[in-house]
Amino acid sequence: MATHKLDEIDRKILAELQEDGRMTNVELARRVGISAPPCLRRVRALEEDGYISGYHARVNIRALGFEVQVFAMVGLTSQAEADLSRFENRCRAWPLVRECHMLNGEVDFILKCVAPDLSTFQTFLTEELTAAENVASVKTSLVIRGAKDAPGVPFDVLEERLARSA
Repeated sequence: MATHKLDEIDRKILAELQEDGRMTNVELARRVGISAPPCLRRVRALEEDGYISGYHARVNIRALGFEVQVFAMVGLTSQAEADLSRFENRCRAWPLVRECHMLNGEVDFILKCVAPDLSTFQTFLTEELTAAENVASVKTSLVIRGAKDAPGVPFDVLEERLARSA
């Protein structure tokens, strides 16, 4: 992964694609100030080097009938690597779990879950999550509303940092 150092054009490409991954290569090239063929070569190199890991549509979960979003803080009985890996694999298999992050601190994992209704989430919580092997505790917080959901990284912060170090 990351076999070449990013230059200013590469960073511009990443910033533009992070904002709109559907634009044509011609539009992307125009925005970053280069011609289309080298732009396409750069995008392919960024993909091959792992800087771009995929392209996704940001779907409106409520429009699709998923009215409930919950963060679940999970404590495990054992934090042995094999047990952590088993829990992560289990999370990958649960469709309602959309994100799973191991944390440092009071809880071992935080899960972002979605469900069509509270009843569906409650069933998942009681029959799957709290019943799972090695789960010692689960604390949940129901999302009332979201104020920000920005993907990726803040490229303006990256550029400021690079300018200071130059």
